[in-house]
Amino acid sequence: MGHGRELGRSDIGKQVEISGRGSELGAGPPLPAATPPRPRPASSKTVTNYAEEKEILSSEMEMAMSVMGDRRSREQKAKQERDKELAKVTVKKEDVEHIMNEMEISQSAAEHGLREHLGNVVKTLIALTD
Repeated sequence: MGHGRELGRSDIGKQVEISGRGSELGAGPPLPAATPPRPRPASSKTVTNYAEEKEILSSEMEMAMSVMGDRRSREQKAKQERDKELAKVTVKKEDVEHIMNEMEISQSAAEHGLREHLGNVVKTLIALTD
């Protein structure tokens, strides 16, 4: 076999036995699980830095949530104002029904689309198909 020594009859049996194990999945005894390395004890400096980072992160989180809340309230206020403006636009009942039938949408969606396009049916249909 080119390993430098001749194989005897007992060696050939061992070789067949060893190579036979690898040919089938799950053959042979299971390998022992690798144990993770033990963590070193944390120094007081590491613990202090961790606590300081945690405090900083929580204050940053509070600030970010405050900014998000402010943005959400501004967006809601702007939407309410926009809805008030759209409510002032008059739309014809037959235009609403036409858009409902053509686009197969609800009455409220048809009315909203018409109001956004100041009652213009053609512009509303184009916007709804895009």
